[in-house]
Amino acid sequence: MDSGTLGAIIGSGIGLLGGIAGSYFSIRNTQSAVERRFMIKATLNFWLGISIFLTLLFTLPGNYGPLAWTPYAIFLPLGIRHFNRRQMEIRSKQTTQ
Repeated sequence: MDSGTLGAIIGSGIGLLGGIAGSYFSIRNTQSAVERRFMIKATLNFWLGISIFLTLLFTLPGNYGPLAWTPYAIFLPLGIRHFNRRQMEIRSKQTTQ
């Protein structure tokens, strides 16, 4: 096994572990049951979206694979912003009750 393949495997593993840790702590650090349910759904949506992106990136024929970056680069930041705002709404509703 050459160093490029080994680096790809190790880098992918580190990225996957980072995603798992981030998901775990995002869910763990919620403040209410409503927020926790929302965060679980949000986390599953992000994992699904990233999985679809990676599937398209590696399976589209020829030079079409890199085109998967365009919707990913648009929808990931928009999704993060949407879910962060929604989480803040949930928290503010919980603190006013």
